[in-house]
Amino acid sequence: MTEAEPPKQKKPALRIRGVRKSYGQVVAVAGVDLVVDEGEFFTLLGPSGSGKTTLLRLIAGFERPDVGRIELGGRDVTNLPPYARDTNTVFQDYALFPHMSVAQNIGYGLRIKGAPRQVRERRVQRALEMVRLSGLGHRRPNQLSGGQRQRVALARAVINEPEVLLLDEPLGALDLKLRQEMQIELKQIQKEVGITFVYVTHDQEEALTMSDRMAVMSNGQIEQIGPPVEVYEQPATEFVAGFIGISNVLLRDGVRFVIRPEKIRMLAAGEQAEPGMTVERGQVEEVIYIGVSTRYLVRLDRGEQLVAVRQNMDALGDAQKFEGRPVRLAWTPDQTYVLGQREVKEAR
Repeated sequence: MTEAEPPKQKKPALRIRGVRKSYGQVVAVAGVDLVVDEGEFFTLLGPSGSGKTTLLRLIAGFERPDVGRIELGGRDVTNLPPYARDTNTVFQDYALFPHMSVAQNIGYGLRIKGAPRQVRERRVQRALEMVRLSGLGHRRPNQLSGGQRQRVALARAVINEPEVLLLDEPLGALDLKLRQEMQIELKQIQKEVGITFVYVTHDQEEALTMSDRMAVMSNGQIEQIGPPVEVYEQPATEFVAGFIGISNVLLRDGVRFVIRPEKIRMLAAGEQAEPGMTVERGQVEEVIYIGVSTRYLVRLDRGEQLVAVRQNMDALGDAQKFEGRPVRLAWTPDQTYVLGQREVKEAR
């Protein structure tokens, strides 16, 4: 019996080294280092003004960095124009040609490249099937729903088989339900085609749902890089802890640590905490019903405010009974995470 071969190291589809971009006195990207692997769904997440869209535009070639180096597939493209880079970009506004049919929009890039008509038609048909729009190739963009137009824009970008597909908040114009459906579909499509996706969003749920890895940005810098579960459960900084979902940041004996609301247990009257649990007493100041769960704002006897979340297994009236009442909150040491334990690294 031969020994199993170790897994092959993935090649970087994108490598960014020390990239910086300023507009006058405003530093939009402040010395970013980043590696994205081939076939990875990678998300740049951050609030408005964090630098994520500027970084995407630098990768696409729409902007040039002041300093630093950008590589695609191992090739230095720092000073190349957008058309000379093996990338395509999908924007929030779709940017479809209104006078062309869906099929013509999707095949436009192939036609510009001089692909034979039969090749274009075959690949357009395959792209329509991929984005679940078979039979709609003859329609114009104004005859489609918002979600369908977004699929057309995606198919038009993917059909050219770029090294890296850049997506700038492509689902931002859709309503919540459709956006959630498209998140799942977009991830499935990315798996099918195997193209590297670099996705920009300010929506934390979107990033957690879709990403293989994600970079959280603030003030032009990367605060943390990692898989969604790692970024959520082990935030590297207080900014990450507060931006990704709801976090309770507590100070005990000079140490700042995070505990997520869903980890906190509200002990019933007379209920004993398990051995090793931390128990804090407080009073419920507010009860907020949010559908699948209820959020409790609790003022601890120490003076700090904590947020606890319980799934709605009981009737709403039972939850409301907690308002104004004293409670005991409990959690175990492994449900907390000390801030500042991790370093942001370029390594995968």
